[in-house]
Amino acid sequence: MKRYSLLLLIVMLSSFTTPKATITLSGKITNVENGTIWIKGESFEKEINLKPDGTFLEKLPIDYEGIYSIETSKNRMPIYFSKDSKMSLSADDSNFNSTLKHTGKGSIENQYIAKKTIITTQISNEELYKLNEIDFLKKVKEIKNSISVLYNKTKFSDSYFKEKEVENIHYFEQIKLIHYINTHGYYAGLNGFVVSGNFPKIDNKMDLDNESDFLFSFEYQDIVMRKFFENIKGDEGSFFVSAKNAIPEIKALKSKSIKNRLILNSVNDINIDNANYKNTYNELISITNDPKTKEVLTTNYYNTLALEPGKPSPTFNYENQKGETTSLESLKGKYVYIDVWATWCGPCREEIPSLEKVEEQFQSKNIVFVSISIDNSKDREKWSKLINDKNMSGIQLLADNEWDSKFIREYNIGGIPKFILIDSNGNIVNANAPRPSDPKLVELLSSLQL
Repeated sequence: MKRYSLLLLIVMLSSFTTPKATITLSGKITNVENGTIWIKGESFEKEINLKPDGTFLEKLPIDYEGIYSIETSKNRMPIYFSKDSKMSLSADDSNFNSTLKHTGKGSIENQYIAKKTIITTQISNEELYKLNEIDFLKKVKEIKNSISVLYNKTKFSDSYFKEKEVENIHYFEQIKLIHYINTHGYYAGLNGFVVSGNFPKIDNKMDLDNESDFLFSFEYQDIVMRKFFENIKGDEGSFFVSAKNAIPEIKALKSKSIKNRLILNSVNDINIDNANYKNTYNELISITNDPKTKEVLTTNYYNTLALEPGKPSPTFNYENQKGETTSLESLKGKYVYIDVWATWCGPCREEIPSLEKVEEQFQSKNIVFVSISIDNSKDREKWSKLINDKNMSGIQLLADNEWDSKFIREYNIGGIPKFILIDSNGNIVNANAPRPSDPKLVELLSSLQL
């Protein structure tokens, strides 16, 4: 623990930079449930506790001029900061968008953003992307025209904002086109959907390595992330970015913010399922200059080290099908093969027949088979019925908090089915054990002194 704390301190100090400006933000936001709001930006987060009447006054150290967000537990709105911002705002959290008002230096630009947000949120994403191609293009054009009218009648006081917003309106249109191509089939229930030859082409001249655009536009950020992961090559069957030859491409980018975001989106590469996670960690942490990203990477790294073979396994104590509880400690003295699954998971259910065969083959051996479902507790009857219908054997458990269950989090399980093998002393044999349908599982179990 001391070694970890020292490393983390060195990492954070080595990446510390002095903020470029300190701005003033004040205001009053009523009806906030927990009395807390957040200001978030790229590598920036500030929690603000409101006074009982909803007022606040904060000095915010900002590293860049561009787009941030102001968030409550229920709402999120973009907010623009320049190095000279000195604003006061007011809003009712129960009707945030329509009541948000700004005054002070920077208010013109932010009132524009608030009005623009009302325009862009008049139709939900599901409703928009469900439209047929002709109606979709008509609606996007209508929204873009409304934004352009608002832009042209606004007398901006910030020339930088005015210049960047022209590009941002273009990015708004582009990301809508990209989303439609990727999601219309899902929303409309059309398998294999492909847009027609008349559908507008995506602008291939967009610079996808532009620091200032990334810090100014949420739409541009979305485009950059999507396009990067679409374009990386390598092992297409791999879940891990590091297996797709992406790290050299991340390193080659000029934009530090884009590098940091891509790395933050790749922190799950530091996972016991990734045989090269140590090298991946060393490469990623050498590229990023963001303290928070380094902290997440380092935390994942040490959590993953704890899942190496021979280390004590994280424990559980979950409800079984009889309504009692079963803990890992109660199974000590036996090997434990764990299947993490859910009733809604097709690939999980496909493994059930193979699991039954393996259980039957090793029923006289010193091993127990435990299936831990991450179904919601409200679906307990559905879970129990499937077990009975499939005549599933072994120990059947229901995790207490789905994906957020302690055992699931400590094993850093991001996808199911997941299989784990623990020895008779409660130590990890394999945190990424072969699945029942894989002949390697029988080979592994046969090699043990069961």
